[in-house]
This record gives sequence, structure tokens and C-alpha cells, in this order.
Amino acid sequence: MSATAEAPPAPSSATAPPETLSWDSKSRRMVTIWVPLACFLLILLFPFYWMSITAFKPNAELYDYNTHNPFWITSPTLDHIRLLLFGTSYPRWLLTTMTVAICSTVLSLIASTLAAYAIQRLRFKGSQYVGLGIYLAYLVPPSILFIPLATVVFQFGLFDSPIALILVYPTFLVPFCTWLLIGYFKSIPFELEECALIDGATRLQILRQITLPLAVPGLISAGIFSFTLSWNEFIYALAFIQSSERKTVPVAILTELVTGDVYQWGALMAGSLLGSLPVAIFYSFFVDYYVSSLTGAVKE
Repeated sequence: MSATAEAPPAPSSATAPPETLSWDSKSRRMVTIWVPLACFLLILLFPFYWMSITAFKPNAELYDYNTHNPFWITSPTLDHIRLLLFGTSYPRWLLTTMTVAICSTVLSLIASTLAAYAIQRLRFKGSQYVGLGIYLAYLVPPSILFIPLATVVFQFGLFDSPIALILVYPTFLVPFCTWLLIGYFKSIPFELEECALIDGATRLQILRQITLPLAVPGLISAGIFSFTLSWNEFIYALAFIQSSERKTVPVAILTELVTGDVYQWGALMAGSLLGSLPVAIFYSFFVDYYVSSLTGAVKE
């Protein structure tokens, strides 16, 4: 008698689908928005927090982590800020940095505005290649350019003078601002300028009375970037300035507050904290213009 194996029962068509994990909107928002945002803020703001608490910590708390909490201040002090303001030339460094940043930003905006308008609006032959070449010039590392620039600075007798920085910084500010303003001028309707040309306006009148008022957000955005890059520049300021009282803040706090292998961490962090305040204040005044510049100029 042969035994036949019984076939397994066929799966029922009415089998329920596997259960899926269902999230309510609150849990989904927590995982996809708030947790990544909290991690981003922690990574972004922790260096500023560490810099702030170090600037107000006494030396006993800075070098004794076994007794004191490294993430908090037990006995805040102003000794480091007092040393920075009255024991060094920091106010002079800050004034020099501000002067160089403002002057180089103004020069760069004037040159880049004229260059961007000519490339975008005059439509001469090869204008696109000129714009691409200007952008590629921005990609050249400053570590390569400062050697020939140093020769020029020496020949003109501008070594150890803030004027050298004012004239050198536009070499990397103008290409960036020009590339930024080309895209912004492109968003301004060309029909506005055509109507002005029909009415007999010149190109300079169109630029001054029509294009520039519409391009204010773009100009402010380019100015913010230029001011920030000038304020934080290090290589040119280190190579072209030798006198202690003429140095900029990024170079001075590193070269004047470090003696051999001794780092004055309290004064260093205090100088970095005070040096970042002008840039933060500058951003806070023009943040609305900066955001609007990212969305274009005017709509058709």
C-alpha cells in the first residue's frame, strides 16, 4: 500500500496583510524635524558656547578639570577680557580689521556691480566665457596668489600697511561678488530696461535708477559675503602686515597671544568672541535682505 503525501493547504486569499508601523504626525515630526534640528544646533552652537565659557573662566578652572566641571563656570571673571582690552592692542586691531573690511567691501561691490551688469546686460561676444573666467579666478587658492601679490606690494612700497590689504582683498572678493550679481541681475526683467532705452535713458541712468534699486537685496547679500570674507581673511594679513599694532584680529590673536608653546586660552577665546560680534551684528541687520536675495529680484 503506497502512501501519498498530502499537499499543503493553499494559502487563503483572505489572509490579512502584515502589520505596518504607523506613526502619528507628532512622532513623525519629532524624528524627521526636531531631532535632526537639535543635532544641527548642537554641532553649530557648541563651539560658540565653549568659546564663551572659556572667555569668562578663571585660570584655575581652565586647567583643573578634575575639580571643576569643564562645561560650566563656577566663578566667572572678566580678567581675560580686561587683559585683552587694556593689556594688548586689541582695540587697534579691531579698528584696523573694521576699516580694511569696509573699504575692501565697498571697492569690491563697485567693481563687481559694473562687471556683472556689463556681462549680463550688454551681451557682447564672449560674455559668457568672461563670466566663467571670472568665477574660475575665484577658485584659485590664495596660497598661490599671495606670492606674486607680495612682489607687487613690495614694489609699490605698501608692505606693512593696511592699504595693501584693502587693495589685495578685492582679488578674491570681486570674482565672487561678480558671479553672485550676474545671477541676480539675470532675474530682473530685461523689459524694464528696454522701456527705459526707448524713453532715451542711457545705460548709466538705467543702472543707477532702475537696476540698482531692484538689486538692493543682491547687493546686500554680496556685501555680507564680502565683509565676512574680509573680516576672516588670514593668509594675506599674515604675509603683508608685520607691525603688531597694524595686524588684523584673526592674525593678531594668534601671533600676539601665543608665546612659544604657552597659549593664553582665556584671552584667545575672549578675542575670538569679541571679534565675532561685529559680523553677527552685521548679519542681524540685513538678514531679511539676504533671505530675499535667495528668492530672486522681481517677478515677471
